This record gives sequence, structure tokens and C-alpha cells, in this order.
Amino acid sequence: MDKIANLANNDEITLFDKALQDFKNQSMDADRFTAARLQMGIYGQRQEGVNMVRIKLPGGRLNSKQLTVIADVLEKYVQHDVVHITTRQDIQIHYVPLGDTPDVLRHLATAGLTTREACGNTIRNVTACSLSGVCPRQRVDVNKHLDGAVQHFLRNPLTQLMPRKFKISFSACESDCAQGMMHDMGIIAVRKGAKFGFKVLAGGGLGHKPHEAIVVEEFIEEKDLLIVMEAIVSLHNRYSDRVKRAKARIKFLVDKFGREVFIEKYREELERTKEALATQEYPKGEWDAVEDSEGPEGIEDPGIGAPRQLFEQKQSGLYVFPISTPMGNLNVMQLRGLAQTIEKFSLHDIRATQDQNMVLINVEKNKIDALSASLSVLGLGKPEAGDNVVACPGTSTCRLGITSSTVLGPKLSGGKHDLKIRVSGCHNGCAQPETGDIGMYGVGKRKHGKLIPHYQMYLGGDGMANGELAIKAPVVPAKRIEEAMRLIKTAYSSERQADETFFSWVRRVDKEYFIELLRDVTDVKAEDVELVLRDHGRESDFKVLQLGGGECAGVSQVKIGSNFFEAAHERNYRDALKFQRKFGDSVKCAEEISLLISQGVTELFGGPKKDNLKEQAEELRRVLPTKPKLSEKLIEFSERFKRPANELDAIQLNKWFLELDEWTVEVAELCLSFDRQLDLTGSLPETTMSIHLKGQESQQPIDIRQ
Repeated sequence: MDKIANLANNDEITLFDKALQDFKNQSMDADRFTAARLQMGIYGQRQEGVNMVRIKLPGGRLNSKQLTVIADVLEKYVQHDVVHITTRQDIQIHYVPLGDTPDVLRHLATAGLTTREACGNTIRNVTACSLSGVCPRQRVDVNKHLDGAVQHFLRNPLTQLMPRKFKISFSACESDCAQGMMHDMGIIAVRKGAKFGFKVLAGGGLGHKPHEAIVVEEFIEEKDLLIVMEAIVSLHNRYSDRVKRAKARIKFLVDKFGREVFIEKYREELERTKEALATQEYPKGEWDAVEDSEGPEGIEDPGIGAPRQLFEQKQSGLYVFPISTPMGNLNVMQLRGLAQTIEKFSLHDIRATQDQNMVLINVEKNKIDALSASLSVLGLGKPEAGDNVVACPGTSTCRLGITSSTVLGPKLSGGKHDLKIRVSGCHNGCAQPETGDIGMYGVGKRKHGKLIPHYQMYLGGDGMANGELAIKAPVVPAKRIEEAMRLIKTAYSSERQADETFFSWVRRVDKEYFIELLRDVTDVKAEDVELVLRDHGRESDFKVLQLGGGECAGVSQVKIGSNFFEAAHERNYRDALKFQRKFGDSVKCAEEISLLISQGVTELFGGPKKDNLKEQAEELRRVLPTKPKLSEKLIEFSERFKRPANELDAIQLNKWFLELDEWTVEVAELCLSFDRQLDLTGSLPETTMSIHLKGQESQQPIDIRQ
């Protein structure tokens, strides 16, 4: 298998360490530090003083050294012996003392692991079907394309201060085992006649107002993949709501514009993105000429996450060995044991999966029994019917948790039909309840004057190709969930027709059927209140703690920061287009840079923004009368940018753009001196990166207007 890329960067860890010291010294406020912390994948917990550190594993892939380093971190820094695999194929370490987080990041970096952009308003960990590269059905090993996308977007100015987080999945064939439907963007390898390429979905999402993604491109060639991806990300960055945080995911942009206008706006972004990235290298895969999407001899798709049994690879004589990790939890002994097992059997490739399990790749048939025995010593083994249960951390650690999903999850079973059970502690749905056979998320409901823990149930979800999001079912008291599950599984067993799937059965009997089926468990009489008042694993009456909200939505942004990062993105386009001698298009980017930064600094000092560069220059002059050269230079830019394209040349543009970059730096110095906590790292021309540190060393903010 391909070597796992080193994604770590020690310089940014040093900057984070400085931010932490500034926060401790009270020279950085809580909001600014929270933004810095989230950018580095460090998330607040319910418990004060400790944090969750989220490790990004693109496609879920990791190796023995990385498993060992994660175990080292647990032993050295954490008073908690367990890590947690997430449905986004990350690994989370909980209960990390805040003061130790820089050392934890440094230790992880020794194995090439990064936490950068695992939280916050950016592109989160990119997921993939866990068998890409070895599945007989695949069109291509999408891990090559996934790695290309990760390298392209990680630390990219475009993705640093987006309106909200953005989630991407890659699937290696039309079955879409990575569930593109529920993602902000889903990439699916497909075949069209004799050609191979990708289908692209956008606008999906779970949590508040679940939304199935729409098809943006039925077919694109491999060379256009990164261009299309960037156009969709740019669309989100440009148009999604930056004020109403609850409405800022790209799925709401689909609702706002409507499908046709959304795609029209995407086409506009695609046109300019294609121009700017015309000469960029792109990841190339080795495509498999499988006759149809059913693979050799009609082999069934393995489904999301780990296959439920030993799975024969496309490589003759080799197998995928699935490992069940209940609730996604692994302790230090298991982490070290897995690392040693990988080395012992010369496997080198282990993957975390979307169902919180793991898989080992390239297992020789004659080693299967010995491998199974080694895993058994660690308390691990292959999945068994009924254990397909996923649970988020819920109230164990999450600030948004309402119910104790980690206590309830182990009590549940998918039964003999091996149904997919998904349990979330709140409506944000990290366990992906809307794509499970039986899914649920925690809510509080008042009955007879008492607040009682409940679960909103969902039935018949399937996030793969030809699937649909689950049907919303009744709300059931938490204490009665096991009985509700028993009723549903019994009804399915007795009433299904032939080989009818749970997905099909739910839609045949319809929603009203379940209202009646669950009537007795949903009805809470006055005399029942004491029996349902407490959540699973709790000895006190249920209550929803007000912890100031979670950090899934990041923190309120400083508008000027967003403007500088968007301008940096435009600067990349400007320079690429100039290199291609597309001078007119390059100047348009320069004009956009001038407008973005002047709008931002004008708003920073209390003025309105204008859509015309000359008018914006007048506003800048009004709010900053002591800095007349800034507005004068802006007026000069506005006159230059009106020149016809046929009168432009590279020498002239080099001079203009150098002046624009110098002006950008001067404005940045002004903003940093006014707001010494402003972080513009990565947004300024490369030769001036030291200005950020210089600005932060200022002892007091200065009122430039006086």
C-alpha cells in the first residue's frame, strides 16, 4: 500500500503554544484562543480544564508507529485509558489537560499525525470507503485522489475561515459505501461507457434539518476533480451565511438558492476556478475495468465501515480482516497490541472505519487463524451479528450532550438480522442516526411537570447509493428504548416478506404503523414519571446542563480575518492567471483583493462596505483620515484596473501586484496594531509572514484613528 503522508507541521504547533501562553497570561481573550485551539483540533469538554484532541486520519489509515505514539500520549499525558474512533474515521483522545496540549501535538507529529483543522470552520477529516484499494468492485483506489485533495486543502487560505465546517467523502465505486449523500460534498468513482471518472454530490448533511445531497456533476474526468472540488468549496465560502451560525452549512445554501440556482452559482465558480487551476497537477489513479458495479461474480458490496465478515480482496489470496471495537473504544494495551500484531504479521495497513471499527488489509489466508488468536488475546475479534452499534460520546464528555449515549449503546443489539444501530446524545447526530436501520438522538421532554430524557427515533436509513435518509419515528423515553427496540425487531422478523430488507419494510408499513406499534412505550402517565425520570447510568434526576454551548460551530469570526484569507485565495488565483498570461482575468483577481481588504478594514473601523472600489476608497479615507495614503493608493489601483486587457503585459502587472502586496502588508500592520490578538498567519504574501508575530508583540491596542 502507499506510504501514509506526513501531515504534521511543527511551526504551527509552536504558534499554538505561544497562543496558549498568551491566553494564560491574559494577553489573549477567550474567544480568540478558542479559535486558535479549534484550528488545531482541540475541543472543549464538559469537564473543566481538560480537552479532547482529535487526530485526523484521512481515509482512516494509520500504521503501527502511529498506534504506538497514540498509546504513548495516553500513558504520558492523560488520566484516561481509552481513545475513541469516530464516524469520521478520526481518533479522539479525551481528558487532555490544556497545558499539555502543545506537547501532545508535538508527540503526535513525530509519527506524522496532525490535528490541524480537525475542528472549526474548515474542511474536516476526509473520509473514504475503508476497502478502497482492495475491493473487487472498485473503479479506482480513491485514496490517491483523497490524498491529493487533503494536500490541496489543508492549510489552504480558502479553507481557514469558512462560514461553517465542511465534510467530504470519497467512494471507490457506484455503491458509494462512504455515504456521499449525507456529506457537504461526496466524490464517487464511476464508469461512463469506456470512460472512468467521478460523480460529484453536494449539499448533504445530518443534524439540524437533515438534507440529502444533490448531484452537481454526473460525470467529470479525473483531471477536473480538484477543480470541481475547489469550486464547490469556494461557493460555500462565498455565499453561505456568516451571521446565522445555525444556517451556515452548505445544505442551507441549496435551500436558499434552490437546486437550479445553486448549480448555476457553482458553474460560475467553476469557470473561474478552472481558469486559475488550469496548469495544476492532479492525482492520477489506476482504474479497474470491472464490467459493472456488481464486481466479479456479482459479489455484494461490503457496505459502510468494516465488512461484517472476512472479505476476499481483489488481490488473489489476500483478505480483509474486520475488527470489532465496541463503541469505537481502544485502550492502551489494545493500541500497543495492535501495533505489535501489525508488525508481527507484516501487514502495515490498518484503517479506522465509519462504523467505529477497524480493518486489517492484505491478510494471507494461511495467517488468518493465527491473527485471530493474537487479536483475541487483546479482547478483540471479528464482528458478530447484533454488534453493529455506533454511539457518540454524549454526556460522558461532550458539552452538547443531552443523554448518556455511551451507556445506552452497549445495552442495544441489532439482533439476528444485524441491523445498524446508531445512538447520538443530541440532535447534532455525530453517530449518524438518520442513516442507521434504527437511529436515535437524545432530547429532553417535559411530562407532568418533570423533564424526562427521551430519544427521537429514526427508522430505515441508508446513506449509500439508492438509499434515503431515515423516516422520523416516535420519541421514546430513554428508559424504554430497549423495549421499543424489541418491539421493532420482533415486528420486522414476523412481518417481513421473503428477503425484504429493513429499509424496504419500513417504507412499506409506513410511519403511522410505528406510532401505533410504540404507543405504549411513548405514553408516559403521571404514575410512570418516577420510572423514567433518570437517564441510563445516572443516579440523579435528569437535567440538561447549560454549558455555554458546544464548539461544533466554531466561534464568532473577526470579519477582517475572513477578508484577508479570502484575499489570499484570490492572490493565488491572480498569480496563477498571470503566469498563464491571462492578464485580464489576473487583474480582476487583483481588484477583488483590493476590494476585500478595503471593505474589511473599513468595517473594522466602523464604516460601511461598498461594492465599488472607488467608493470604498472614499469610505476608507473617511474612517481613517490619519492614513490618507491607504485610500489614495486604493484610488490609484481602481484606475489601473480599468485598463483594457490588450494594453497589459507581465512586466507592468509584476509592478502593480508588488505594490498591491505592499499595500496589503501595510493594511495588515495597521489592523494588527489596532487589534493585537488578530491572527493573519497564512493570509499574507509569503515574504511578510513575520509581520503577524511583530504585530502580536504589541503590548496595547492602538487607536489609529486618533
